[in-house]
Amino acid sequence: MKKLTLVLAALLLAFCFHPARAGAQAPPGPIPPVEQASPDSSQPPAPSAAPQVSPQKITAYTLPPDLYKKTERLSKIRLAFIIGGTIYGLIALWLVLRLKIAPKYRSWAERASSNLPVQVLVFAPLLILTIDALELPENIYGHIVSRSYGLSVQRWGSWAWDWTKGEFVSVIIGIIAIAILYAAIRKSPRRWWFYFWLASLPLLAGLVFLQPLVIDPLFHKFEPLAQKDPALAAALEQMVQRAGENIPTERMYLMGEAVKGTDLNSYVTGFGASKRMVVYDTTVAKMTTPEIVVTMGHETGHYVLNHIPKGLAIGAIGLFITFYVGYRLLGGMLARWGGAWGIRGVDDLASLPALLILLSIISFIGSPVSNAISRYFEHQADQYAIEVTHGLIPDTGQVAAQGFQVLGETDLEYPDPSPLNVLMTYDHPPVRDRVHFFLTYDPWSSGGTGEFVH
Repeated sequence: MKKLTLVLAALLLAFCFHPARAGAQAPPGPIPPVEQASPDSSQPPAPSAAPQVSPQKITAYTLPPDLYKKTERLSKIRLAFIIGGTIYGLIALWLVLRLKIAPKYRSWAERASSNLPVQVLVFAPLLILTIDALELPENIYGHIVSRSYGLSVQRWGSWAWDWTKGEFVSVIIGIIAIAILYAAIRKSPRRWWFYFWLASLPLLAGLVFLQPLVIDPLFHKFEPLAQKDPALAAALEQMVQRAGENIPTERMYLMGEAVKGTDLNSYVTGFGASKRMVVYDTTVAKMTTPEIVVTMGHETGHYVLNHIPKGLAIGAIGLFITFYVGYRLLGGMLARWGGAWGIRGVDDLASLPALLILLSIISFIGSPVSNAISRYFEHQADQYAIEVTHGLIPDTGQVAAQGFQVLGETDLEYPDPSPLNVLMTYDHPPVRDRVHFFLTYDPWSSGGTGEFVH
Protein backbone atom coordinates (compact mmCIF):
# COMPACT_ATOMS: atom_id res chain seq x y z
CA MET A 1 0.00 0.00 0.00
CA LYS A 2 1.27 3.44 -0.74
CA LYS A 3 1.12 6.64 1.27
CA LEU A 4 -2.54 7.34 1.81
CA THR A 5 -3.60 3.71 1.99
CA LEU A 6 -0.68 2.88 4.27
CA VAL A 7 -1.42 5.65 6.73
CA LEU A 8 -5.12 4.82 6.83
CA ALA A 9 -4.69 1.07 7.02
CA ALA A 10 -1.63 0.69 9.24
CA LEU A 11 -3.26 1.67 12.52
CA LEU A 12 -6.30 -0.51 11.90
CA LEU A 13 -5.01 -3.51 9.99
CA ALA A 14 -1.82 -3.86 12.02
CA PHE A 15 -3.87 -5.36 14.83
CA CYS A 16 -5.93 -7.72 12.71
CA PHE A 17 -3.88 -10.39 10.99
CA HIS A 18 -0.35 -11.17 12.08
CA PRO A 19 1.66 -13.74 10.18
CA ALA A 20 3.70 -15.96 12.48
CA ARG A 21 6.96 -14.18 11.80
CA ALA A 22 9.82 -14.98 14.08
CA GLY A 23 10.46 -11.41 15.11
CA ALA A 24 10.74 -8.08 13.36
CA GLN A 25 7.69 -6.88 11.51
CA ALA A 26 9.29 -6.49 8.10
CA PRO A 27 12.20 -7.68 5.99
CA PRO A 28 14.89 -5.10 5.30
CA GLY A 29 13.18 -3.87 2.16
CA PRO A 30 9.91 -1.94 2.35
CA ILE A 31 8.03 -4.48 0.26
CA PRO A 32 4.30 -4.23 1.06
CA PRO A 33 2.34 -7.44 1.66
CA VAL A 34 0.42 -7.07 -1.60
CA GLU A 35 3.58 -6.85 -3.71
CA GLN A 36 5.24 -10.19 -3.21
CA ALA A 37 4.49 -12.99 -5.63
CA SER A 38 6.41 -13.65 -8.79
CA PRO A 39 4.12 -13.55 -11.81
CA ASP A 40 6.63 -14.73 -14.38
CA SER A 41 8.12 -17.67 -12.52
CA SER A 42 6.74 -21.15 -12.46
CA GLN A 43 5.68 -22.58 -9.12
CA PRO A 44 7.93 -25.42 -7.99
CA PRO A 45 6.11 -28.46 -6.72
CA ALA A 46 5.61 -28.40 -2.97
CA PRO A 47 6.69 -31.39 -0.92
CA SER A 48 3.93 -33.90 -0.40
CA ALA A 49 4.57 -33.78 3.32
CA ALA A 50 6.67 -31.84 5.78
CA PRO A 51 10.05 -33.45 6.48
CA GLN A 52 9.96 -35.73 9.46
CA VAL A 53 13.32 -35.57 11.18
CA SER A 54 14.57 -35.61 14.74
CA PRO A 55 15.63 -32.04 15.47
CA GLN A 56 18.28 -31.27 18.01
CA LYS A 57 16.94 -30.49 21.47
CA ILE A 58 16.59 -26.75 22.02
CA THR A 59 17.44 -25.05 25.32
CA ALA A 60 17.52 -21.46 24.02
CA TYR A 61 17.51 -19.60 20.73
CA THR A 62 21.16 -19.44 19.69
CA LEU A 63 23.08 -19.05 16.45
CA PRO A 64 26.61 -19.97 15.36
CA PRO A 65 29.06 -17.00 15.45
CA ASP A 66 29.04 -16.27 11.71
CA LEU A 67 25.24 -16.35 11.47
CA TYR A 68 24.95 -14.33 14.68
CA LYS A 69 27.05 -11.53 13.18
CA LYS A 70 25.02 -11.63 9.98
CA THR A 71 21.73 -11.27 11.86
CA GLU A 72 23.20 -8.48 13.98
CA ARG A 73 24.08 -6.48 10.88
CA LEU A 74 20.67 -7.11 9.39
CA SER A 75 18.96 -6.08 12.62
CA LYS A 76 20.69 -2.69 12.43
CA ILE A 77 19.67 -2.33 8.79
CA ARG A 78 16.05 -3.10 9.65
CA LEU A 79 16.02 -0.44 12.36
CA ALA A 80 17.69 2.08 10.06
CA PHE A 81 15.14 1.27 7.37
CA ILE A 82 12.21 1.96 9.66
CA ILE A 83 13.59 5.31 10.78
CA GLY A 84 15.35 6.27 7.55
CA GLY A 85 12.42 5.14 5.42
CA THR A 86 10.08 7.40 7.34
CA ILE A 87 12.43 10.35 6.88
CA TYR A 88 12.87 9.54 3.19
CA GLY A 89 9.10 9.42 2.70
CA LEU A 90 8.69 12.78 4.42
CA ILE A 91 11.35 14.28 2.18
CA ALA A 92 9.53 12.95 -0.90
CA LEU A 93 6.30 14.58 0.28
CA TRP A 94 8.11 17.82 1.06
CA LEU A 95 9.53 17.88 -2.48
CA VAL A 96 6.03 17.50 -3.87
CA LEU A 97 4.99 20.51 -1.81
CA ARG A 98 8.10 22.57 -2.48
CA LEU A 99 7.95 22.05 -6.24
CA LYS A 100 4.19 22.76 -6.28
CA ILE A 101 3.47 19.50 -8.05
CA ALA A 102 0.11 18.94 -6.36
CA PRO A 103 -1.28 22.39 -7.36
CA LYS A 104 -0.32 21.66 -10.96
CA TYR A 105 -2.21 18.37 -10.91
CA ARG A 106 -5.15 20.06 -9.18
CA SER A 107 -5.31 22.68 -11.93
CA TRP A 108 -5.35 19.96 -14.58
CA ALA A 109 -8.16 18.22 -12.69
CA GLU A 110 -10.18 21.43 -12.41
CA ARG A 111 -9.82 22.11 -16.11
CA ALA A 112 -11.11 18.64 -16.82
CA SER A 113 -14.29 19.04 -14.74
CA SER A 114 -15.98 20.97 -11.96
CA ASN A 115 -17.26 17.69 -10.51
CA LEU A 116 -15.22 16.45 -7.50
CA PRO A 117 -15.28 12.71 -8.37
CA VAL A 118 -14.02 13.46 -11.88
CA GLN A 119 -11.35 15.77 -10.49
CA VAL A 120 -10.19 12.99 -8.16
CA LEU A 121 -10.03 10.56 -11.08
CA VAL A 122 -7.52 12.92 -12.71
CA PHE A 123 -5.67 14.12 -9.60
CA ALA A 124 -5.28 10.96 -7.50
CA PRO A 125 -3.45 8.70 -9.97
CA LEU A 126 -1.04 11.49 -10.92
CA LEU A 127 -0.17 12.32 -7.31
CA ILE A 128 0.05 8.70 -6.12
CA LEU A 129 2.32 7.67 -8.99
CA THR A 130 4.51 10.75 -8.52
CA ILE A 131 5.02 10.13 -4.81
CA ASP A 132 5.68 6.44 -5.36
CA ALA A 133 8.14 7.18 -8.16
CA LEU A 134 10.05 9.48 -5.79
CA GLU A 135 10.14 6.68 -3.23
CA LEU A 136 11.12 4.01 -5.75
CA PRO A 137 14.89 4.25 -4.95
CA GLU A 138 14.10 3.29 -1.36
CA ASN A 139 12.14 0.26 -2.54
CA ILE A 140 14.90 -0.74 -4.92
CA TYR A 141 17.51 -0.52 -2.19
CA GLY A 142 15.32 -2.62 0.07
CA HIS A 143 15.13 -5.35 -2.55
CA ILE A 144 18.90 -5.19 -3.05
CA VAL A 145 19.40 -5.77 0.67
CA SER A 146 16.88 -8.62 0.72
CA ARG A 147 18.66 -10.33 -2.17
CA SER A 148 22.12 -9.78 -0.71
CA TYR A 149 21.08 -11.45 2.56
CA GLY A 150 19.41 -14.33 0.74
CA LEU A 151 15.93 -13.45 1.97
CA SER A 152 14.71 -12.77 -1.56
CA VAL A 153 15.33 -14.73 -4.74
CA GLN A 154 12.90 -12.70 -6.84
CA ARG A 155 14.39 -11.40 -10.08
CA TRP A 156 14.20 -7.76 -10.98
CA GLY A 157 11.74 -8.20 -13.83
CA SER A 158 9.33 -10.03 -11.57
CA TRP A 159 9.86 -7.49 -8.81
CA ALA A 160 9.15 -4.60 -11.18
CA TRP A 161 5.96 -6.26 -12.41
CA ASP A 162 4.80 -6.75 -8.81
CA TRP A 163 5.56 -3.08 -8.12
CA THR A 164 3.48 -2.10 -11.13
CA LYS A 165 0.54 -4.23 -10.02
CA GLY A 166 0.88 -2.77 -6.55
CA GLU A 167 0.61 0.71 -8.05
CA PHE A 168 -2.57 -0.29 -9.85
CA VAL A 169 -4.13 -1.52 -6.59
CA SER A 170 -2.95 1.58 -4.73
CA VAL A 171 -4.43 3.92 -7.33
CA ILE A 172 -7.83 2.25 -7.15
CA ILE A 173 -7.92 2.35 -3.35
CA GLY A 174 -6.45 5.86 -3.34
CA ILE A 175 -9.13 7.22 -5.67
CA ILE A 176 -11.86 5.93 -3.38
CA ALA A 177 -10.20 7.21 -0.19
CA ILE A 178 -9.33 10.64 -1.61
CA ALA A 179 -12.83 11.14 -3.03
CA ILE A 180 -14.37 10.35 0.37
CA LEU A 181 -11.84 12.55 2.19
CA TYR A 182 -12.41 15.70 0.15
CA ALA A 183 -16.16 15.18 -0.03
CA ALA A 184 -16.13 15.16 3.78
CA ILE A 185 -13.86 18.23 3.95
CA ARG A 186 -16.08 20.27 1.61
CA LYS A 187 -19.27 19.18 3.32
CA SER A 188 -18.08 19.90 6.87
CA PRO A 189 -14.86 21.94 7.22
CA ARG A 190 -14.91 21.54 11.02
CA ARG A 191 -15.94 17.88 11.35
CA TRP A 192 -14.50 16.30 8.22
CA TRP A 193 -12.00 14.31 10.25
CA PHE A 194 -14.87 12.60 12.11
CA TYR A 195 -16.92 11.83 9.02
CA PHE A 196 -13.85 10.51 7.21
CA TRP A 197 -13.06 8.35 10.22
CA LEU A 198 -16.56 6.89 10.09
CA ALA A 199 -16.25 6.23 6.37
CA SER A 200 -12.80 4.67 6.71
CA LEU A 201 -13.98 1.90 9.04
CA PRO A 202 -16.22 0.01 6.57
CA LEU A 203 -13.71 0.76 3.81
CA LEU A 204 -10.89 -0.90 5.73
CA ALA A 205 -13.12 -3.76 6.88
CA GLY A 206 -13.93 -4.32 3.23
CA LEU A 207 -10.23 -4.44 2.42
CA VAL A 208 -9.69 -7.05 5.13
CA PHE A 209 -12.49 -9.15 3.67
CA LEU A 210 -11.48 -8.78 0.03
CA GLN A 211 -7.71 -9.06 0.34
CA PRO A 212 -7.53 -12.88 0.40
CA LEU A 213 -10.17 -13.13 -2.35
CA VAL A 214 -9.09 -10.39 -4.76
CA ILE A 215 -5.75 -8.79 -3.91
CA ASP A 216 -3.57 -11.66 -2.70
CA PRO A 217 -4.23 -13.88 -5.76
CA LEU A 218 -2.82 -11.10 -7.95
CA PHE A 219 0.58 -11.57 -6.34
CA HIS A 220 0.66 -15.12 -4.99
CA LYS A 221 -0.16 -18.60 -6.17
CA PHE A 222 -2.44 -20.48 -3.76
CA GLU A 223 -3.26 -24.17 -3.91
CA PRO A 224 -5.53 -26.27 -1.68
CA LEU A 225 -3.37 -27.68 1.10
CA ALA A 226 -5.38 -30.90 1.19
CA GLN A 227 -4.34 -31.64 -2.39
CA LYS A 228 -0.65 -30.83 -1.93
CA ASP A 229 -0.15 -32.23 1.58
CA PRO A 230 -3.19 -34.20 2.83
CA ALA A 231 -1.40 -35.41 5.97
CA LEU A 232 -0.62 -31.85 7.08
CA ALA A 233 -4.16 -30.71 6.25
CA ALA A 234 -5.60 -33.53 8.35
CA ALA A 235 -3.33 -32.68 11.28
CA LEU A 236 -4.33 -29.02 11.08
CA GLU A 237 -8.01 -29.93 10.88
CA GLN A 238 -7.67 -31.98 14.09
CA MET A 239 -6.13 -29.00 15.88
CA VAL A 240 -8.77 -26.59 14.54
CA GLN A 241 -11.59 -28.89 15.66
CA ARG A 242 -10.13 -29.02 19.14
CA ALA A 243 -10.05 -25.22 19.11
CA GLY A 244 -13.74 -25.16 18.24
CA GLU A 245 -13.15 -23.12 15.08
CA ASN A 246 -14.83 -23.61 11.72
CA ILE A 247 -11.93 -23.64 9.28
CA PRO A 248 -12.42 -26.73 7.07
CA THR A 249 -9.60 -28.09 4.95
CA GLU A 250 -11.23 -26.39 1.95
CA ARG A 251 -10.08 -23.09 3.49
CA MET A 252 -6.48 -24.18 4.07
CA TYR A 253 -4.04 -23.13 1.37
CA LEU A 254 -0.43 -23.62 0.40
CA MET A 255 1.17 -20.39 -0.82
CA GLY A 256 4.02 -20.44 -3.30
CA GLU A 257 6.77 -18.38 -1.69
CA ALA A 258 9.82 -20.31 -2.90
CA VAL A 259 9.76 -18.49 -6.25
CA LYS A 260 10.19 -15.21 -4.38
CA GLY A 261 11.89 -15.68 -1.04
CA THR A 262 13.36 -18.06 1.47
CA ASP A 263 11.43 -16.88 4.53
CA LEU A 264 9.15 -19.20 6.47
CA ASN A 265 5.66 -18.13 7.38
CA SER A 266 2.05 -19.03 7.97
CA TYR A 267 -0.96 -16.88 8.72
CA VAL A 268 -4.71 -16.54 8.98
CA THR A 269 -6.58 -13.91 7.02
CA GLY A 270 -10.04 -12.69 6.16
CA PHE A 271 -13.27 -13.15 8.04
CA GLY A 272 -16.64 -14.67 7.29
CA ALA A 273 -16.67 -16.16 3.81
CA SER A 274 -13.04 -15.10 3.19
CA LYS A 275 -11.63 -16.67 6.37
CA ARG A 276 -8.72 -19.02 5.67
CA MET A 277 -5.38 -20.46 6.83
CA VAL A 278 -2.27 -20.17 4.68
CA VAL A 279 1.07 -21.99 4.93
CA TYR A 280 4.10 -21.06 2.84
CA ASP A 281 5.61 -23.83 0.74
CA THR A 282 8.98 -22.88 2.23
CA THR A 283 7.60 -23.62 5.69
CA VAL A 284 6.41 -27.05 4.60
CA ALA A 285 9.84 -27.75 3.12
CA LYS A 286 11.80 -26.90 6.30
CA MET A 287 9.54 -27.62 9.26
CA THR A 288 8.04 -30.86 10.52
CA THR A 289 4.30 -31.42 10.61
CA PRO A 290 4.13 -31.08 14.45
CA GLU A 291 6.06 -27.80 14.24
CA ILE A 292 3.65 -26.45 11.63
CA VAL A 293 0.64 -27.56 13.67
CA VAL A 294 1.92 -25.64 16.70
CA THR A 295 2.59 -22.60 14.51
CA MET A 296 -0.93 -22.74 13.10
CA GLY A 297 -2.24 -23.20 16.64
CA HIS A 298 -0.82 -19.73 17.23
CA GLU A 299 -2.71 -18.42 14.20
CA THR A 300 -5.93 -20.12 15.30
CA GLY A 301 -5.51 -18.40 18.64
CA HIS A 302 -5.97 -15.03 16.98
CA TYR A 303 -9.49 -16.08 16.01
CA VAL A 304 -10.39 -17.88 19.24
CA LEU A 305 -9.11 -15.05 21.46
CA ASN A 306 -11.03 -12.47 19.42
CA HIS A 307 -7.92 -10.59 18.41
CA ILE A 308 -9.62 -9.61 15.16
CA PRO A 309 -12.51 -7.61 16.68
CA LYS A 310 -10.27 -6.34 19.47
CA GLY A 311 -7.73 -5.19 16.92
CA LEU A 312 -10.41 -3.52 14.84
CA ALA A 313 -11.66 -1.64 17.89
CA ILE A 314 -8.19 -0.54 19.00
CA GLY A 315 -7.26 0.39 15.46
CA ALA A 316 -10.43 2.44 15.13
CA ILE A 317 -9.46 4.37 18.25
CA GLY A 318 -6.00 4.94 16.80
CA LEU A 319 -7.49 6.25 13.56
CA PHE A 320 -9.83 8.52 15.49
CA ILE A 321 -6.91 10.11 17.35
CA THR A 322 -4.76 10.33 14.22
CA PHE A 323 -7.40 12.07 12.12
CA TYR A 324 -8.30 14.49 14.90
CA VAL A 325 -4.70 15.51 15.53
CA GLY A 326 -4.17 15.81 11.78
CA TYR A 327 -7.22 18.08 11.55
CA ARG A 328 -5.98 20.27 14.40
CA LEU A 329 -2.54 20.72 12.84
CA LEU A 330 -3.41 20.99 9.15
CA GLY A 331 -5.06 24.41 9.30
CA GLY A 332 -2.10 26.02 11.04
CA MET A 333 0.34 24.32 8.72
CA LEU A 334 -1.41 25.66 5.62
CA ALA A 335 -1.88 29.12 7.14
CA ARG A 336 1.88 29.38 7.53
CA TRP A 337 3.19 27.67 4.39
CA GLY A 338 0.18 27.00 2.17
CA GLY A 339 0.65 30.16 0.11
CA ALA A 340 4.25 29.30 -0.71
CA TRP A 341 3.15 25.80 -1.72
CA GLY A 342 0.34 27.06 -3.96
CA ILE A 343 -2.39 25.55 -1.76
CA ARG A 344 -5.63 27.52 -1.46
CA GLY A 345 -6.92 25.86 1.69
CA VAL A 346 -7.78 22.61 3.44
CA ASP A 347 -10.50 21.84 0.89
CA ASP A 348 -8.01 22.15 -1.98
CA LEU A 349 -7.00 18.76 -3.43
CA ALA A 350 -3.45 20.09 -3.46
CA SER A 351 -3.45 20.02 0.36
CA LEU A 352 -3.25 16.21 0.36
CA PRO A 353 0.60 15.97 0.56
CA ALA A 354 0.58 18.30 3.58
CA LEU A 355 -2.02 16.11 5.28
CA LEU A 356 -0.01 13.00 4.44
CA ILE A 357 3.07 14.50 6.09
CA LEU A 358 1.13 15.04 9.29
CA LEU A 359 -0.51 11.60 9.23
CA SER A 360 2.84 9.93 8.52
CA ILE A 361 4.47 11.64 11.50
CA ILE A 362 1.56 10.85 13.80
CA SER A 363 1.52 7.22 12.64
CA PHE A 364 5.28 6.90 13.20
CA ILE A 365 5.03 8.38 16.69
CA GLY A 366 2.23 5.98 17.51
CA SER A 367 3.98 2.89 16.12
CA PRO A 368 5.62 1.91 19.46
CA VAL A 369 2.16 1.76 21.02
CA SER A 370 0.66 -0.30 18.22
CA ASN A 371 3.72 -2.58 18.25
CA ALA A 372 3.40 -3.11 22.00
CA ILE A 373 -0.28 -4.03 21.73
CA SER A 374 0.52 -6.37 18.86
CA ARG A 375 3.30 -8.07 20.84
CA TYR A 376 0.84 -8.65 23.68
CA PHE A 377 -1.66 -10.27 21.32
CA GLU A 378 1.11 -12.37 19.76
CA HIS A 379 2.24 -13.59 23.18
CA GLN A 380 -1.31 -14.61 23.98
CA ALA A 381 -1.46 -16.51 20.69
CA ASP A 382 1.81 -18.27 21.55
CA GLN A 383 0.32 -19.38 24.85
CA TYR A 384 -2.83 -20.55 23.11
CA ALA A 385 -0.75 -22.55 20.62
CA ILE A 386 0.89 -24.50 23.45
CA GLU A 387 -2.43 -25.12 25.17
CA VAL A 388 -4.46 -26.17 22.13
CA THR A 389 -1.79 -28.63 20.96
CA HIS A 390 -1.06 -30.03 24.44
CA GLY A 391 -1.92 -33.72 24.29
CA LEU A 392 -2.08 -33.70 20.50
CA ILE A 393 1.69 -33.37 20.14
CA PRO A 394 4.21 -34.88 22.56
CA ASP A 395 6.43 -32.32 24.31
CA THR A 396 4.69 -29.38 22.67
CA GLY A 397 6.99 -26.76 24.19
CA GLN A 398 10.09 -28.39 22.76
CA VAL A 399 8.42 -28.82 19.36
CA ALA A 400 7.49 -25.13 19.34
CA ALA A 401 11.02 -24.14 20.34
CA GLN A 402 12.48 -26.29 17.56
CA GLY A 403 10.14 -24.73 15.03
CA PHE A 404 11.06 -21.20 16.03
CA GLN A 405 14.74 -22.07 16.00
CA VAL A 406 14.27 -22.99 12.33
CA LEU A 407 12.25 -19.82 11.72
CA GLY A 408 14.88 -17.65 13.35
CA GLU A 409 17.77 -19.18 11.44
CA THR A 410 15.99 -18.96 8.09
CA ASP A 411 14.50 -15.48 8.53
CA LEU A 412 17.77 -14.19 10.03
CA GLU A 413 16.34 -13.04 13.34
CA TYR A 414 18.92 -11.50 15.65
CA PRO A 415 18.96 -13.22 19.08
CA ASP A 416 19.72 -10.04 21.06
CA PRO A 417 17.80 -7.07 19.65
CA SER A 418 18.15 -3.78 21.45
CA PRO A 419 15.17 -2.38 23.37
CA LEU A 420 14.96 0.44 20.81
CA ASN A 421 14.82 -2.04 17.96
CA VAL A 422 12.08 -4.03 19.67
CA LEU A 423 10.17 -0.84 20.43
CA MET A 424 10.28 0.47 16.87
CA THR A 425 10.24 -2.59 14.61
CA TYR A 426 8.91 -5.65 16.46
CA ASP A 427 5.19 -6.34 16.27
CA HIS A 428 5.96 -9.86 17.55
CA PRO A 429 8.02 -10.70 20.63
CA PRO A 430 11.71 -11.39 19.84
CA VAL A 431 12.25 -15.04 18.92
CA ARG A 432 14.61 -15.36 21.90
CA ASP A 433 11.77 -14.53 24.28
CA ARG A 434 9.30 -16.74 22.44
CA VAL A 435 11.56 -19.78 22.59
CA HIS A 436 12.15 -19.19 26.32
CA PHE A 437 8.40 -19.04 26.89
CA PHE A 438 7.78 -22.24 24.96
CA LEU A 439 10.38 -24.06 27.02
CA THR A 440 9.15 -22.84 30.40
CA TYR A 441 5.35 -22.69 30.07
CA ASP A 442 3.99 -25.90 31.57
CA PRO A 443 1.05 -25.46 33.95
CA TRP A 444 0.19 -29.16 33.62
CA SER A 445 3.36 -30.29 35.44
CA SER A 446 1.98 -28.87 38.70
CA GLY A 447 -1.52 -30.25 38.17
CA GLY A 448 -2.93 -27.09 36.62
CA THR A 449 -4.60 -26.41 33.30
CA GLY A 450 -4.21 -23.94 30.52
CA GLU A 451 -5.70 -20.47 30.79
CA PHE A 452 -7.43 -20.55 27.40
CA VAL A 453 -7.86 -24.29 26.73
CA HIS A 454 -8.96 -26.41 29.68
